[in-house]
Amino acid sequence: MPRVAIVCDSTCDLGPKWLAEHDVTMVSLKVLFGDETFKDWVDLSTEEFYAKLSAADSLPTTSQPSPADFAAAYEALVASGAEEIVSIHLTAPLSGTYESAMMAAKDVSIPVRVVDTGVVSQATGLIVKAAIEARDAGGDGAIVEAAALKATAGVRLFFILDTLEYLVKGGRAGKASGLAAAVLNIKPILTFNEGRIEPFKKVKGSRKAMAELAAYVSEESKSGRLRVSILHSISPELASQMREALDAAGADYELDSVGHIGAVIGTYAGPKAVGVAYYPIG
Repeated sequence: MPRVAIVCDSTCDLGPKWLAEHDVTMVSLKVLFGDETFKDWVDLSTEEFYAKLSAADSLPTTSQPSPADFAAAYEALVASGAEEIVSIHLTAPLSGTYESAMMAAKDVSIPVRVVDTGVVSQATGLIVKAAIEARDAGGDGAIVEAAALKATAGVRLFFILDTLEYLVKGGRAGKASGLAAAVLNIKPILTFNEGRIEPFKKVKGSRKAMAELAAYVSEESKSGRLRVSILHSISPELASQMREALDAAGADYELDSVGHIGAVIGTYAGPKAVGVAYYPIG
């Protein structure tokens, strides 16, 4: 059976330690605070990033990996004996990362299958995990890619932001840019559709927003048990409240993980963000 290597970018927010333990190669995006450049998940811990974000006079920016960054990762895997590569990345409409991976893939001596997950953060992480399961079960590149694509087709990501300021100023708000989120403590529930951010619901107050989101997830789970990841911007209390809301709503789910929103995605989500990613099991 061909040896299949899996590559992802840092915005899956699984972190380099976890990825290394599961034999996945991570290519980092970057966060720029003025003249300072930091590799996502490498040069800054999530705690350090949010502390720096809160203290910054101006919002940071982000940059994607270059085709050369991906080429170096792919060639290192070829040198180590990989026979096929499946490369899994955040939504193409919001980042040029997928395009960089595609460009690099053209010049690699082994097949490279590049997957656009259409989502970010722990939602992309769930797709990476589905690919790992298929690889570890002995699947070849086509089977690993198919597992990633199946998870991509079923994955949903919803998130509640404390403020839309970071998303709007970062130019990633899409159809959510017109929401008057500051009025009457409105907390929009946002989602991804065809790889772009759009509003799902407007709710007054964070707890009510979580209850509304949990009710929707519970309704979705009536069609079959869900694999769920809860994500948050270093706000464990919000993550706990989100899980309590899911349980109170009677959602039928298997909790895969409770994970952080890393620096690159956190640049746009801001502090005190919380969300739910899931896809159907089976």
